[in-house]
Amino acid sequence: MNEFEWRRQLRELRAPVAPRHDLWTRIDAALEPAEPVHGSSRPGWLLAASFAGLSLLAVSLSLRQGALPDHPQTSVTASAQAPWKPDDPRLAGAAIELDAARLELRQALEQAPHSPALQRLLSRTRQQQSRLRQLDQQAG
Repeated sequence: MNEFEWRRQLRELRAPVAPRHDLWTRIDAALEPAEPVHGSSRPGWLLAASFAGLSLLAVSLSLRQGALPDHPQTSVTASAQAPWKPDDPRLAGAAIELDAARLELRQALEQAPHSPALQRLLSRTRQQQSRLRQLDQQAG
């Protein structure tokens, strides 16, 4: 086979090819639900099994995350606190971002209270807020 024959074959590959038979009839038949068997309790059994599996999954996830917090109002009271607003408008955006980050970190710590990474991030966020307050006092 020479180069000219290869090029001819390559040009033929660009041409559209029609299927030998209609594919949609097979696809439609595959998508049609099978006829249910009358008198069978299989759908009820599958529903009960899926509910039991989901319940088991929910319990295992809650045990893996740790115990639920005793006081769920802590996140509500933390988010209800008014954020600190600096006098200098140039620092207002940073104050909003740091306050939002602190609230998100507290919520994450409620789910994983023994996470050293989250505790470090919360400490660093508090330090940045303190530094921002100092900058506001110096600017004002």
